[in-house]
Amino acid sequence: MRILVTGANGQLGREVARQAGDHELVLADRRRLDIADETAVRALLREIKPQAVIHCAAYTNVDGAESDADGAFRVNAAGARNIAAGCLEQQARMVYVSTDYVFDGQTAAAYREFDPVNPQTVYGRTKFQGEQLVRQILGRHYIVRTAWLYGDGGNFVRTMLKLAEECQELRVVADQTGTPTSTVDLARVIYQLLASDAYGTYHATCQGHCTWYEFACEIFKQSGKKVRVTPVASGEFPRPAKRPAYSVLDNYLLRMTLGDPMRQWQAALQEYLTLV
Repeated sequence: MRILVTGANGQLGREVARQAGDHELVLADRRRLDIADETAVRALLREIKPQAVIHCAAYTNVDGAESDADGAFRVNAAGARNIAAGCLEQQARMVYVSTDYVFDGQTAAAYREFDPVNPQTVYGRTKFQGEQLVRQILGRHYIVRTAWLYGDGGNFVRTMLKLAEECQELRVVADQTGTPTSTVDLARVIYQLLASDAYGTYHATCQGHCTWYEFACEIFKQSGKKVRVTPVASGEFPRPAKRPAYSVLDNYLLRMTLGDPMRQWQAALQEYLTLV
């Protein structure tokens, strides 16, 4: 299958490229393609004639989006619309990678794909607007919501490992709960969905859940780092964008479709730590 990958230099884009197998990939970073430029998007899709697009490109600066709503909308919503319209013209299928931030994080139960959304941040709202536009334009879509992603690039795991070399004691937020998710698992699921005709919206995170504090403790435990970690409240690290207190996603439809091939988050982390 000929596949265009946007956001090819991001953590997920790099892993998608690594797992390409027999697929023919065309990799596009922001220098090659401005996804907010509808003319440029259609021109590239007409040139390469992809059978699918894995749309990883996004405005992911959650705090920055609060003061740059237009920029976030331009990339996350208008960009998704442009890709979907280009896919419709080429009769291609599309994977749109979305986020747990479409939910408000105020529940005590894991969110399923059909639970009502209520984004509380500019980032979350623009990603959900992107979802809506993809659904309206293109029937052959897979909207894949994920969370707490780490892979080849800057992420929480690498930050903790770096800080462990510099500090003997760290304070980490303990009142936000989610699921650390490896790009290895997510990329694998994306390819499995693309091989099916099971279009729709999916949640795809590793299994289990933890707080950021518990995540940090597990990182240091598995890596053998001797660091004293103190749990603190989110209020000790004020940020422009509100973080969801509980953003655990239930991979319900993924289980129904693929049997949920996502690993337990601790197992995925163990593999990752052998590579960094």
